[in-house]
Amino acid sequence: HRRFDYRPKTDPYCQARYTFCPTGSAIPVMKEEDVIEVYRLQAPVWEFKYGDLLGHLKIMHDAVGFKSSLTGKNYTMEWYELFQLGNCTFPHLRPGVDAPFWCNQGAACFYEGIDDAHWKENGTLVLVTTISGTMFNEMAKWVKYDNETGIYYETWTVQASPDKQSIVWFDAYECSKFILRTYQKLADLGAVFKKIQTNYTSIILFSGEPIYLGNETSIFGPQGNKTLAAAVRDFYYPFKPHRTVGEFFVDLLKIIDRVILNHQFYLFYNLEYWFLPMKFPYLKIIYEEVPLPIGSKTSFGV
Repeated sequence: HRRFDYRPKTDPYCQARYTFCPTGSAIPVMKEEDVIEVYRLQAPVWEFKYGDLLGHLKIMHDAVGFKSSLTGKNYTMEWYELFQLGNCTFPHLRPGVDAPFWCNQGAACFYEGIDDAHWKENGTLVLVTTISGTMFNEMAKWVKYDNETGIYYETWTVQASPDKQSIVWFDAYECSKFILRTYQKLADLGAVFKKIQTNYTSIILFSGEPIYLGNETSIFGPQGNKTLAAAVRDFYYPFKPHRTVGEFFVDLLKIIDRVILNHQFYLFYNLEYWFLPMKFPYLKIIYEEVPLPIGSKTSFGV
């Protein structure tokens, strides 16, 4: 996943149904001698709207919590879409604009408090390590860098097959990947993690070797490939938001025809388009263990 030099301003066309990070605050500077508990937080996606529904499918959202021993204050940190998941996964097709239009930025959100009920009821709230104030402050500097350079959300992991040793063509870049990067940074700073099982959700597409198609300019620009441009737009059309159930089922049949019967998928990744020759089982949601990193005590150790 490519890193960028800066975060571009979002287009006013991109509108969120739910405000991004409504109570967000700056990450505080902790006293060096503070001892801070670090918590693994996980709950079903959209639990506030659907309860445990997506939890049954193991579609989970991840975050990390902190508790300062000196102040007693709790904090939550997570990374998610600025304009909700649908906008990150599929583009808008705007009238009079050839190129699909993406609202696919993601970012970190930090705020005071941990909503115990939210994480405990259908998910996880468990202590994973303890760090010093110095380590927390170093992590905060890294979060700023990570947030300013890793700016686009990517829903899909793309693999050659379901085998554990399978080639991964494209890696997802979503909430759980941010939490894994944060844990790794803390381990690099000397955090020693508890030996507990930690599982994460991945949504995987299965494909033969991807074929590079080009970027927005080379496909949709004045010198672009009109046939390819039409094929990409045509592919994304059935994924639009639906007003009626009938509309949804008509478009679902088109998606099945395109992806499963004709083995086609167009992926937008790092601002470029790729063609995926789809393979059985086409799509799978997995909830698999990714162990906590092995830390080693350094000068930052508690």
